[in-house]
Amino acid sequence: MSSGPEMLELRLSRLYGLLLVFFLASVALVARAVNLQVAETEFLQGQGEARFLREVEIPTRRGIISDRNGEPFAISTPVDSVWVNPSELLQVPDKLEQLARVMETDPDELERKLNQRAGKEFVWLRRRLNPDLAAQIKALAIQGVFLQKEYRRFYPAGEVAAHVVGFTNIDDIGQEGLELAYNDWLIGETGTKRVIKDRLGRTVEEVELIREARPGNDLQLTIDRRLQYLAYMELKRTVLEHGARSGSVVLLDLENSEILAMVNQPSYNPNQPNASSHGLRNRAVTDVFEPGSVMKPFAVTSALEEGSVSPATAVETTPGTLQVSGHTIRDHHDYGLLDVTGVLTKSSNVGVTKLALELPAELMWDTYRRYGFGEATGTGFPGESAGVLRNHRRWRVLEQATISYGYGISATALQLAQAYAVIADHGRLRPPTLIQGATNPPLSVIDPNIAQQVAAMLETVTGPAGTGKKARVANYRVAGKTGTSRKASASGYASRYVASFAGFAPMSRPRLVGVVVINDPTGELYYGGDVAAPLFSKVMSGALRLMNIPPDDYSSLLVQADDELGGNQR
Repeated sequence: MSSGPEMLELRLSRLYGLLLVFFLASVALVARAVNLQVAETEFLQGQGEARFLREVEIPTRRGIISDRNGEPFAISTPVDSVWVNPSELLQVPDKLEQLARVMETDPDELERKLNQRAGKEFVWLRRRLNPDLAAQIKALAIQGVFLQKEYRRFYPAGEVAAHVVGFTNIDDIGQEGLELAYNDWLIGETGTKRVIKDRLGRTVEEVELIREARPGNDLQLTIDRRLQYLAYMELKRTVLEHGARSGSVVLLDLENSEILAMVNQPSYNPNQPNASSHGLRNRAVTDVFEPGSVMKPFAVTSALEEGSVSPATAVETTPGTLQVSGHTIRDHHDYGLLDVTGVLTKSSNVGVTKLALELPAELMWDTYRRYGFGEATGTGFPGESAGVLRNHRRWRVLEQATISYGYGISATALQLAQAYAVIADHGRLRPPTLIQGATNPPLSVIDPNIAQQVAAMLETVTGPAGTGKKARVANYRVAGKTGTSRKASASGYASRYVASFAGFAPMSRPRLVGVVVINDPTGELYYGGDVAAPLFSKVMSGALRLMNIPPDDYSSLLVQADDELGGNQR
């Protein structure tokens, strides 16, 4: 049995051993702490920041596109997009099925997509959700599923303004129309900030702003939404009524050549732009066609410039046909002896051909060029066509003849509107514009007296003896010209037509210029005077009323007043 001193010595040795262990452990901990705080500070800080400190983008809105009165055509609305961390989400398969059910997608397909991207930390699941769906996903509170704020483009006018405004893609980049043409102006600059997030991806603290977000610039158009709706609805009705393949309407304000309306059929919904390219084109600026008789005023202008004729000069059109280089040029009737004004009133191919063939080809070509044919109007619209006006040195006699009545030359609806604006505006050309406040100073291209003579001749077209009677507008004097052209095919000109009407009102002080083009109308009615002229009348009538332009047909107003007075007396 051990003695007392030996027992005490044993206990002390054990105590010292235990203290030594504690001491050595403390030394190790202190050494490790020093190592972590001094030697590995940068490494640990980087690891911590990698897990919790993030640089995130600050989304910004795209600029608003509005009409001339501030009514929105395109606006950006904040919405949520959903993204996932595949490795986290795959750890909760039961939640994965719930998510798939809410998003109305196949769970197996969703799981397969996540497995394919399991090595990534960020995968978009669906962009720009509607608010109800975003709320449902948020309520699930699923690990690895996150919502991120973005902006979604919305087009209040829908298909009515689709061809002018265009649309953006999923990343808010312009794809068509003015969204594409002015993308750099409209698009904003996203910002960046540094934030601390918890393990669930929630922002718990904003550390600093690195770059401030800059919203896009707004764009105000010359389009008047009221007139755009009017023109679109009337065009759609006409295309359906005549079974036409397509159509366009352009309406210009003569004061500054601002485009008040530009519509096409067929159209598409820019809020869901999955239409074919056939429906995406802004035909008024991209599609060219042989205009037919709406081109006759420009050949008459050239004849007046040459100085050998006046509006009253006689032109013999009997027997209603004319042989040119083995080709027969025909009128619808034998109009007999006409004056130059009558050539336009009756739309005589024979008469205008005789006038054209007396002209030097260079003079006639130069007249057309000064009216703006063969060159793009300069709106900057994507895909705008310059049309076709061949150089006069390449003209044959037959080509000079056919150009006078609108064949062998191609133009867009907007080019026709620009050219008729020259006649209405005393010979001054202003490039048409779609952007409010754009500078487009006038350029004198035609003698004002000649332009006024041609305008007076065009007023007879809508008179009792003219081909454009159906283009009249009650209580207003209207000038214009009908056009009916056969469409070219591989085997020559087919029995398919383009019906058109171009004109302006009120004649006493022109303010509005309108062009209507109806492509491939079917049925018994296909002439410009029967198909395009009535549409012009409806659009012009509504536009004159909406813009409060006073009537100028005083004789009509007096008759109306007499009728009302007589009715009151009775």
